Amino acid sequence: MRLINIGYGNMVSAERIVTIVSPESAPIKRLIQDARDDGRAIDATYGRTTRAVMIMDSGHVILSSLITETLAARINDTGGQDDNG
Repeated sequence: MRLINIGYGNMVSAERIVTIVSPESAPIKRLIQDARDDGRAIDATYGRTTRAVMIMDSGHVILSSLITETLAARINDTGGQDDNG
């Protein structure tokens, strides 16, 4: 199992991530709200702005304050920027 840092010391299994999307669109905002209502949302932003949403194979939705490109770079082992984490 490979863990990636999603910001502020929080780690997620890279193999369990289905997709990483931006939280800007209305369908993604609805998906986040539905996950919160069902208890499937995990907010790892520490009160900061949500910049990326990870959909996991378990149906959980994880919110991160790192941008999608940074998370993708960390998954692909290319380093990535170190904003907020």
